[in-house]
Amino acid sequence: MPEPFTPFSSKVIPLPAENVDTDQIIPARFLKVTDKAGLGDNLFSDWRYNADGTPKPNFILNKPEMRGRQILLVGDNFGCGSSREHAPWALTGYGFRAVISTSFADIFRNNALKNALLPIIVDRETHWQLFSLAEEDPGFEVTVDLAGQKLTLPDGRAVSFPIDPFAKTCLLQGVDELGYLLNLEPAIARYERQHEGTER
Repeated sequence: MPEPFTPFSSKVIPLPAENVDTDQIIPARFLKVTDKAGLGDNLFSDWRYNADGTPKPNFILNKPEMRGRQILLVGDNFGCGSSREHAPWALTGYGFRAVISTSFADIFRNNALKNALLPIIVDRETHWQLFSLAEEDPGFEVTVDLAGQKLTLPDGRAVSFPIDPFAKTCLLQGVDELGYLLNLEPAIARYERQHEGTER
């Protein structure tokens, strides 16, 4: 069961590639597993490692100063391609809690929301500003507030972002769809007792 999604601040990892598909996020050879454990090690595997398994030192995730960052900043149309829940598993397994883009593939966005990964959609001006900040000040931080649906930039400007209301509720409560329904069980039972013997 996921933890409730609370506000947090983090530095950002910039990955400006556009149309990053799910096979680039987590290559198909890693899809045989049904357990999330270890998938973070294989995130962006073909970009991140040489053929012999050694890390490519110039890839952004392999740079020591990027460790511990919880927000990934990406190009347009992130998560396109085939549907695979392993993609958000790999991203959360690495430690990401949010991904920022101007657009996400619908299936990826839905899978992300079901796996405690927040896809944040921003306008193009904000998107450009974030990538510019990443070049000028690689250590800048932003704050994510899901309850308020706000992304706060270093200059204090708060940018609103959209999210499905039901997905938002589940993330804030730290429950999946089944968990949400189970939480309603006492209210359902109370309703049944109150209306016992009446026609419905």
